[in-house]
Amino acid sequence: MVTHNKRPDPKVDALRERGTLNPKPHAVSDELFRESAFFDPRDLLQVKYEMLRRVLVDGLPVARSARGFGLSRPSFYEAQAAFKRGGLPELLPRKRGPRAAHKLGREAMDFIAELRAGNASLSAAALSPLLKERFGIEVHRRSIERALGRQEKKRQ
Repeated sequence: MVTHNKRPDPKVDALRERGTLNPKPHAVSDELFRESAFFDPRDLLQVKYEMLRRVLVDGLPVARSARGFGLSRPSFYEAQAAFKRGGLPELLPRKRGPRAAHKLGREAMDFIAELRAGNASLSAAALSPLLKERFGIEVHRRSIERALGRQEKKRQ
């Protein structure tokens, strides 16, 4: 059995960490990316920017540009709208999912505070079924612990 020890590529690691690693670098066929080492098909931010530039500056048709950069026409229009909205930073991916503790709003946290005022030793695991009973929401004990920790941090 032959094993190949590949050295990790720090650029790939950085692109992956920032969410800009192109999942299909092999699909990028534009001549800029074939002829110059400066252009990296693994860098999705660079790929999107160059796709836009080829249409907006060089006058390439949208379908041809998108195809040359391994993306779809809808991807082009999404990137174009994002770029118009806020420039290059808008082409960066956004984190998905809820931005905050959406289940534990002010009303739920007030309820928790009220319960804990009567019994400070009430655990997050014990609070979870009480939240379900009162508000009909299922909240993991760890989410309650984090919310309480955030509240405590705000007080300090």
